[in-house]
Amino acid sequence: MRGAKPRHRLAAAGGAALIAASALAGCGSGGGGLTINVYKYPQENFQKIVDKCNERNAGYEIVYHKLPREADGQREQLVRRLAAGDTGMDVLGLDVTWTAELAEAGWIKEFTGEAKARVEDGTLETPLETARYEGKLYGAPDNTNVQLLWYRGDLVPTPPRTWDEMIDMGAQLEAQGKPGLVEATGKQYEGLVVLFNTLVRSAGGEIIDDSGTKAVVDDKAVKALEVLKKFATSEVVDPSFSNAAEDDARLAMERGDAAFMLNWPYVYAAAQANPEFAKNLKWAPFPSIDGGDAKVTVGGVNYGVSAFTEHPEESFDAVLCLRSAENQKFAAINDGVPPTIESVYEDPEMAEPYPMKEAILETLKSATVRPRTPAYQNVSTVISTILSPPASIDPQATADRLRGELQDALDSKGVLP
Repeated sequence: MRGAKPRHRLAAAGGAALIAASALAGCGSGGGGLTINVYKYPQENFQKIVDKCNERNAGYEIVYHKLPREADGQREQLVRRLAAGDTGMDVLGLDVTWTAELAEAGWIKEFTGEAKARVEDGTLETPLETARYEGKLYGAPDNTNVQLLWYRGDLVPTPPRTWDEMIDMGAQLEAQGKPGLVEATGKQYEGLVVLFNTLVRSAGGEIIDDSGTKAVVDDKAVKALEVLKKFATSEVVDPSFSNAAEDDARLAMERGDAAFMLNWPYVYAAAQANPEFAKNLKWAPFPSIDGGDAKVTVGGVNYGVSAFTEHPEESFDAVLCLRSAENQKFAAINDGVPPTIESVYEDPEMAEPYPMKEAILETLKSATVRPRTPAYQNVSTVISTILSPPASIDPQATADRLRGELQDALDSKGVLP
């Protein structure tokens, strides 16, 4: 998933990408009438990017097919068609959590040679990690996402650096009769998994080992559960925390109920509809556990090439154009999706729509990925089920249960969606 949120990123680097893409196109495109079918979530201005790539006259036409808006619906449609060996899909817009599953199944092609080199050149490392499986590159990062700490500047002159500081600041505001709540995603869904993974990695712990086959849930994960439990039972947690998704948190903040919010950068653009609120909305790095850097979980979308495409060279070429630096900047400015190519953040045109770009870039450089395993869908279901509601967490007992049930999920025991 891009984050846990519904789906709603230069010139010189973009030109270099387009030159490389054109060189690849010349190797294999063939004649008129050749179509490259791209399947992606409904992105408002994506057709304009497709149109720009088609203007290159690369010997084929890219056609944009919209997947369902929700991640589960997207995955269901793609998996069904890939399992059937459907040759009508060429380029696939993939949630970052699907790489291992689709690569292990043999449904997406590995990026090699010049295509691999062009994808890796200038792309931030953590987004690249979401596109790798067993040391091989299976995707091209198109956009990414990281959560930040959002706070009201009229209430909080200096943002907290740790969870303890945030809880204490909120309690002080509440004691003064001011809004002091902290909004976050505690509902039983992927948003809770993202929050837990961020806490575990920030504490230096692991949920699943690097091989993706063994459940770890170590003592640092227990520490993360202690932090989550403390927050969920504190006086600054919103009473609706256990039912809150991203937009619930955003709307509560905009209503004036809270001083802090942990959420994705889309909230900045959404806040502009309420100028009085927006002028006081500030941002800072995600709070850490011990005062160091938080290891925030990334979201985003990668382009994969179907293993069943009849036009692999043209498909890889199309990917290079669609996710070029120039087109990532266009998507960032017009659709609000953070870029994966580092140079885009330095472009002057990013300053106004992305005033928080330095915080995003800083966070991305220390960010982390979710557990990489072909069984991720089952892993996510287990974690969100066991952690819900967060106020009922018993750190050591919950960790022990997580370890056992996650191992069952990794071993394909039981029946899970």
